[in-house]
Order: sequence, then C-alpha cells, then structure tokens
Amino acid sequence: MSETLKVDLVVIGAGSGGLSVAAGAAQLGLSVVLFEKGEMGGDCLNYGCVPSKALIAAADKAHQARAAGLGVGATEPAIDFAAVMAHVHQTISTIAPVDSQERFEGLGVHVVRAAARFVDDRTVAGGDVKVQARKIVIATGSRAAVPPVPGLDAIPYLTNETLFGLTELPSRLIVLGGGPIGVELGQAFRRLGSDVVIVEAAEILGREDPEAARVVLDQLRADDVELLARTKAVRVEGVEGALVVTVDGADGERRIEGSHLLVAVGRTPSMSGLDLDKAGIAHDAKGIKTDKSLRTSNKRVYAVGDIAGRGQFTHLAGAHASLVVRRAIFAMPVNADSLAAPRVTYCDPELAAIGLSEAEARKAHGDQVRIETFHFADNDRAQAEGDVRGLGKLITTKKGKVLGVTLVGRSAGDHIHVWALAMSAKLKLSALTGMIAPYPTRGEIGKRLAGMWYTPALFSDRTRKLVSLLKHVA
Repeated sequence: MSETLKVDLVVIGAGSGGLSVAAGAAQLGLSVVLFEKGEMGGDCLNYGCVPSKALIAAADKAHQARAAGLGVGATEPAIDFAAVMAHVHQTISTIAPVDSQERFEGLGVHVVRAAARFVDDRTVAGGDVKVQARKIVIATGSRAAVPPVPGLDAIPYLTNETLFGLTELPSRLIVLGGGPIGVELGQAFRRLGSDVVIVEAAEILGREDPEAARVVLDQLRADDVELLARTKAVRVEGVEGALVVTVDGADGERRIEGSHLLVAVGRTPSMSGLDLDKAGIAHDAKGIKTDKSLRTSNKRVYAVGDIAGRGQFTHLAGAHASLVVRRAIFAMPVNADSLAAPRVTYCDPELAAIGLSEAEARKAHGDQVRIETFHFADNDRAQAEGDVRGLGKLITTKKGKVLGVTLVGRSAGDHIHVWALAMSAKLKLSALTGMIAPYPTRGEIGKRLAGMWYTPALFSDRTRKLVSLLKHVA
C-alpha cells in the first residue's frame, strides 16, 4: 500500500445508500473515503431501476399503438430495437452525472475505484489505499441470484446485469422467475415483439395479495405471455440462440425452446471479498446482521440497503442512509424496524403495496382485522380513460390503525405515496377523509378507501336516530 489515510468515515459501495451517506457526511464537513469497484450509481442506475423503466416505457408505447378503443384504431408499431436500447442507455447517461465520481469529488469525497476489504475491525483497504476510519458503512447492495439448475453454468444466460447489453430483440425469451423483475421484463419484451415464457417454481407474484396479482396475471395472459406457475426448471442445455429448458410442472416434464434465457429468481447480498470476519462482522445468507440502528456486531460499522437484509429497494437504501447519518454522525436514536417502505412492481397495470397484506394481517391480528376494497370500475377517471382494471385494498385493525394497503391499476405506484405518508406519520384515517382530492383523478382512491372505513358507523341506525333528534335543534 502506497497510501494510508485516517478519516472520519469510509463508505463501501456507490449505490443509492452509499452515495447518500457519503454526500451527507461530506457536506457536513467530515472526511470521507468512498470505495466502488464497479460503476458509480450501482445496480439501480446501471442495471436495474433506471434501464428497466426506460425499457418498460418503450414497451408501453408499442402497446398503446396496438390498443384500439375510445374511437381510435389500432396499428402495429414499427419497433427499432437498436433505437429502444439507445433510449435506455441515453437515460442512464442523462442521470449518471448525479452519481458521478466527479460530482462526489467536488463534494470533497475521496473516491477509490477499487474493491474494498477489511484488514481489521477499523481498517479498510482497496487498490493502493489503506484507510483507518472512525466509522464505516457497508453499502455493497446485491446481485442476481443464480439457481443450481443442472446445465445452467454451461450455457449463455442473461441477468439484469447483462440484459441491457442486448443488440437484437430475442425471438423467444424464457424467463426463470415470476417475481417483480421477471414479470416486468417479461411483459416488456413481449410488448416489444418477443415471444415470452415465464417459469416460476411457486406462484407468480406470490408475495402479493392474490386478488391484486390476479389482475396483473390476466393482463399478462391478454398480452400472450405464457405463464408456468408451480413449475420447476430441472435442466438447461443448448447453445446461444438455441436453448432448451426442461421444466417439471403439474403435467409432468416438458421441454421449452427459446433463443434467450433470463434468470430472474431473486437477488443475493454482495459480500464476496469483503473479509467481514476480519472485522468481526456477523453475517449469513440474508446479508449482514444489524440492530435497529443498522449497526453491525462491530460497533464501528453500519450496513445499509440490500446488504442489510431488510428489503431490496433503492428507496429503502436511501432511507437507511438517512438513519445512519443521524445515528453515526449526530448520535440520534433511530429505528430501522419502524420504517414503512412501499414497493411497486412496474408492470401494466402497476401493483403497489405497503405494510401487511390481508393474509399477513389476519395471521398477526386474527379477527381484529378490517378490509375495505374499492374497485377502479367505480372511479370516474378510470371510466373516462376506458381502463377500469384494478382495485385498492385497505387493511386496518378494527380501531382504524392502518396495517397495510395494496393498489393495482394504472399508475398505482404514484398513488401509494399518500399511504406511505399516512403510515410513516401515523396519521388517522380521518386525515385522509378530510383531504380534498382533485376530481376526476385516480388518486381519489385513497380518500375513498378511508371514507369506506367510516361508512358503516356513519350510516348506522344509531347515527340515523341521532340525526333525527338533531334536525329539530340544528
């Protein structure tokens, strides 16, 4: 090592969480070293959120061109896949300066473009730099998980890290995994012209409310995506452009031929090469073990984002970063267990949720749970747009505490915000019923769900008797 530094803070990983911690600490006047072995911006900017949403936007353009209705005829779009991918990469390039090495060096962060590893409980080394730090934050994120399917290691396959390097549209795409990534990308490629098969060992979108997931599955089938739920991949063979996946489902084994294979079975924390044991940092297959303040078993070290094993969302990593800045720098008490983090599957229609599902709530609270459901068929804006797919489901205790919300429908991800605010700020449902929602909008669904909770009491026999008395004195 040609250089040894002593600093206030080391951050390992330049994804959402790491960059937020580094920026906050540097702007507060602390000396910060940031290690990143790959691309600045991490998975979200380069291989995840940003490119996938750019691809989905192009696929939506194609879908809308084919969608006749409301007096407008359909047409088959001319899809230039090279131009689609150019849009994807231009989107990345446009956003990249916000996460760039130059910007962070301008903030005073010492950026080291090398893999980092622990030397001891307070020392990190990478490249030709060794750093001793008062505090260390691990923000290395996660990577695509690869299942132990026989033959998979011998054939070319795609993950989210390689998918956006495609130069030609797959003629037939086989997707292993029916979670959010598999569903989003599978639908997008189908709408761009690929034949698509999604293979899922359990239920497709099995984490989500079954009623809400069914709305998405109906649309996938309408898009002619072949869905194989409760079906395991047992063998993979072939060569680039001519692959065969043997699957085992309810009807026994069958062979599925395809030009490309996308592995989207989930993600695994990125811990390889960190030498965590040298720093006394406890970890397991789910990630680094942390307490509610995101501190590890090494009291100098914190972990944020996917690596902390509390959820794999960019916005959650950003929230973790805020907590760590408050705790590690200002010594304020924080509680990562109390965060209300929404999630969105960006398919069409979108599926958004926060908190407990109906099944989870009933398991935890038994018969003390109330459910209110509002369908978009009863929303005037949805009727005007000719798109009434979907619903909202509010899960509360019988006393009105919000336990969770699920929304499925057009732009559902943009309408979960009000519930994220309600749960994080512990608002009463009356705060939502008192809100004036612009008409006609799909966002009215939040106010309508809250209002439905009060409907039985508001129009009960007891209230009617009270009104009968009050009308003589009002």
